[in-house]
Amino acid sequence: MKHFFPILTFAAFLVVSVPASAQISIDEVNAEQQSVTFQDKLKSTPVDVDYFSLARYKAERAAIRKERNYLEFGGGLQGALTSYNDPWISVSGGDNSIALVATFNLKHIFTKDLFTIETKFNAKLGYNRMKVTVDDNEEGIWFKNQDEFEISTAPSFKMTKNWSYGVIAKFRSQFVNGYKSRTEQEEKDLKSKFMTPAYLDISLGITYKSPKEKFPITVNMSPLALNATFAESDLIRKDNGFAYGIEDPDKTSKYEGGSSVQIDFDRTFGKTGYLRYRTMLYGFYGWITDIGQKNKISDYSKYLAAFEEWNAGDKDIKNKPRLPIHPIVRWTNTIDIKATKFLTTTLSFELYYNRAQNVDVQTKTLLSVGLTYTFKNK
Repeated sequence: MKHFFPILTFAAFLVVSVPASAQISIDEVNAEQQSVTFQDKLKSTPVDVDYFSLARYKAERAAIRKERNYLEFGGGLQGALTSYNDPWISVSGGDNSIALVATFNLKHIFTKDLFTIETKFNAKLGYNRMKVTVDDNEEGIWFKNQDEFEISTAPSFKMTKNWSYGVIAKFRSQFVNGYKSRTEQEEKDLKSKFMTPAYLDISLGITYKSPKEKFPITVNMSPLALNATFAESDLIRKDNGFAYGIEDPDKTSKYEGGSSVQIDFDRTFGKTGYLRYRTMLYGFYGWITDIGQKNKISDYSKYLAAFEEWNAGDKDIKNKPRLPIHPIVRWTNTIDIKATKFLTTTLSFELYYNRAQNVDVQTKTLLSVGLTYTFKNK
């Protein structure tokens, strides 16, 4: 075996060293050129790291809206009815009467960071029906005894926890026509209607709000304020003699500049809210207008003498004597006593003093029982 191994190795070397050759033929191919367009038919869907839930998003937005917005509205229908038949009236006397008062109130507060805007709307309209003698005949006549609406808005920015600065704008007027008396309800007896009179109060200042729930008082002090009175009806202002403090018969409005103070208090007592007391005290003094007022006479007796002399003369409005401007005061009080969720007794009292319209203090008191409903979102 030892002698065969070298022989086999030499034979293998010879086989590898022999050259090899092959012949390959390639046919020529003419292929047509075609454009190729690649299409991606798979729809891509972006996937965030955090899973998005539409239901959770809506719930969070609703929670934010509820936190920023406070909404309260309510309404009621209150009244009284007395009825007697003819035999009762002939023996014991009596008078059939109906009294109805409809009320509506809305309060909305929006808060975001340091900004707050509070909007209020209050309306009241009441009629009563009683029998009166007209041309020797007894007739049941409806007559308005309550009619007023007021809308106010107060945007403000918070300075500290309890102090803020901003503007308060209030507008009030009435809905329907008002007449002198129950038996005088013709055009010549008209004394009020929508925008006659109407009042606009704008105050710029600072506001303090008490943090105590048991004493929720708000005080607004405005060094700069505007008080405007409107009487748009020429018939009421000129012909019927109800000018509402607007001296110039050719003008439909009067503006006074000065300062104002407003105090608000609104508290509900008891866990069930059986008692609620609301009060608002507003005072305005037009000292800016008073400084520039012409023909001003402080002494009342001298003013009367000067007025009689002016009235007997040419009656030029520029020469008319004037008293110093007196402060305007309006104080409203409302007490609601709930017997049930829908049955409420309401006692309201209002005091109003405006020397330009009446030298005496005006007061109004109303006691009524009826159906009411109030909604609060929180």
